[in-house]
Amino acid sequence: MKQVLFPTTLDALFRLLAELPESPIMAGGTDLLVSLRAADREKRPLIALERLEEFSAVSAQPDGGVSIGPCVSFGRIMTHPLLAGRYSILTQAAGTVGGPAIRNMATLGGNIVTASPAGDSLPPLYLLAAVLEISAASGSRILPIDRFICSPRTTVLQPGEVISRILLPPPGAWDLQWFEKVGKRRSLAIAVASLAAMIRLEGECVADARLAWGSVGPTVLRCPAAEQALIGRPLSGKSLATAAGYARETVRPIDDLRASAAYRRAVAGNLLMRLNLRASL
Repeated sequence: MKQVLFPTTLDALFRLLAELPESPIMAGGTDLLVSLRAADREKRPLIALERLEEFSAVSAQPDGGVSIGPCVSFGRIMTHPLLAGRYSILTQAAGTVGGPAIRNMATLGGNIVTASPAGDSLPPLYLLAAVLEISAASGSRILPIDRFICSPRTTVLQPGEVISRILLPPPGAWDLQWFEKVGKRRSLAIAVASLAAMIRLEGECVADARLAWGSVGPTVLRCPAAEQALIGRPLSGKSLATAAGYARETVRPIDDLRASAAYRRAVAGNLLMRLNLRASL
């Protein structure tokens, strides 16, 4: 049976990371335990973060933003009063992560560190301009999420470092926050393609637009040309079709067991065109 270590203070955590630099760090474990099961000869102890109280906290910040601990589960994110409504794009994405049992285990920090192109929380976090507090025994540093993830399953996290907080700035006034993904099944599916969108209107025209796609490139992809195609125009089928064309030119999907690159490219544009339906609700 694998040994699991449960530090209860940051000092204890950093001592373990210094003593056991090769040991895997576990938050919820929904991704990590699957990979370790495949490597059944893995003998290194796990360092579990779940008993660090500050890592499971959600708190308001003086600037009007929110701090989320890395061990906060997607189940809590869905319903937390500081997040629901103000950051609905994130709570919507949280609701698409697996089923209830998975959502109550899987954590926001784990989803970020896994750095999968299909990570459901990542497109919303990019649009929300999330920044990460990364801590080590020597101190902490702050890094925007788009500089933290380098490539599929690769981040800038160094040995001895952990994400200690996810910081969201004040959300601002958005008329539409929407997250949608397409998978091979109707539920419990890994995204073949996903879209996060935040739209602000002035009258009938789009004043600001933020768009981010997941699972159609090595990391989350933004498309400034698609965003600019919407600004100053009504959110209509015509403007969305133009923006969708730019999106299909920008995404960099691959063929894999779940979908072809051509299918992903088509879906990336189609998800954007569906915003017209959301705006009419």
